[in-house]
Amino acid sequence: MTGQSLRALSEANFEDNEISINVGGFKKKMRSNTLLRFPETRLGKLLSCHSKESILELCDDYDDTKNEFYFDRNPELFPYVLHFYNTGKLHVMGELCVFSFSQEIEYWGINEFFIDSCCSYSYHGRKMEPDQEKWEEQSDQESTTSSFDEILAFYNDASKFDKQPFGNIRRQLWLALDNPGYSVLSRIFSVLSIVVVLGSIVTMCLNSLPDFQIVDSNGNPEEDPRFEIVEHFGIAWFTFELVARFAVAPDFLKFFKHALNLIDLMSILPFYITLIVNLVVESSPTLANLGRVAQVLRLMRIFRILKLARHSTGLRSLGATLKYSYREVGLLLLYLSVGISIFSVVAYTIEKEENEGLATIPACWWWATVSMTTVGYGDVVPGSTAGKLTASACILAGILVVVLPITLIFNKFSHFYRRQKQLESAMRSCDFGDGMKEVPSVNLRDYYAYKVKSLMASLTNMSRSTPSELSLNDSLH
Repeated sequence: MTGQSLRALSEANFEDNEISINVGGFKKKMRSNTLLRFPETRLGKLLSCHSKESILELCDDYDDTKNEFYFDRNPELFPYVLHFYNTGKLHVMGELCVFSFSQEIEYWGINEFFIDSCCSYSYHGRKMEPDQEKWEEQSDQESTTSSFDEILAFYNDASKFDKQPFGNIRRQLWLALDNPGYSVLSRIFSVLSIVVVLGSIVTMCLNSLPDFQIVDSNGNPEEDPRFEIVEHFGIAWFTFELVARFAVAPDFLKFFKHALNLIDLMSILPFYITLIVNLVVESSPTLANLGRVAQVLRLMRIFRILKLARHSTGLRSLGATLKYSYREVGLLLLYLSVGISIFSVVAYTIEKEENEGLATIPACWWWATVSMTTVGYGDVVPGSTAGKLTASACILAGILVVVLPITLIFNKFSHFYRRQKQLESAMRSCDFGDGMKEVPSVNLRDYYAYKVKSLMASLTNMSRSTPSELSLNDSLH
């Protein structure tokens, strides 16, 4: 740089001269006195440079003939920087990526403290909790990638039959047994299974009615022979169903790792365990107490209703929602626990001398639980005015507490339901007539785009904290 240009640059610190800024092709002339209002910014520091080397430390190129400074930055974001120099305030539009904007203002040496109050709350909220604001978009993308992974697992299992004896026949039976709606045979099998499950549950309920109860000569209750026939037929069907699925499974070692297969196993185990216990008790009267174990196991038959999950998309989606919503459910239980503890103590303090139903804190726990969950049995009620006001506050707090996590849980249920429907649709479109011919139809572009976006988000999170924190520390020190 010549001595004349250096002197011209130095005089710009004191006179109202203009310098040319070129940001990625976007050219703008700025007055030096405007830049001097913010001497700690990158453009403000340019005016204090006295050599070309020091100038190039702040910009990417410099033309001393035109006195033009070039910056290889995003020209679409530079108008926000210009607005800051003119007004002293930063504004953030809603469509901007907050992380790109944060990195841009860090480059220009502008602190986030200059963001105007009208944009500050939204900006910091989006920066701290981006996942919550983009739930719908992420839910759709996760639905695509999760379904794709499951379809690949399904396709991989189906391909294992090609190297096994009677592979095509076993594959068709496997598809019919494990995928309701895949074919006419699978629909018939699914309907029969549903009828047997419902019949088993109905007979268990009818057996508890006094009109159907039978007592032997020793006064011990016995099961109605008609219901016993239905029960044995149901157990035979459930056993056949489980054995058939196991026989045509593509991988025997992974068979019982599937939740639905475990449910099938648990639906028949109580019967066989009860049968063994009864045989042991008959052969050894000293072990008569084991009969109580058999009575408890008989009650476990009600869990056969879970077998309907194999035939219901909604039930499977509900199970996945509960599995992946443990944080929301835990938050709900925490809120309820805090509310119950507070209102039970308040009710005990007010009603302990006048109301026998609320004379102990454990009794007040029951009352507070019933009130906060808006069940309202009415078995215990406060009598005083202060107690009724406490009950009103307890009910209102319970409504708010229950409603808060519901939206998050419902969003997850919608996500898993869409994913399950997409998975079923892709499975039914597969053709395995003469071996593996057709790969399930999946949008590979969306899957690839999601994976790339996930990688970029991870890289952004790794470097998110450094620029802003460094600038803030510099400004404080």
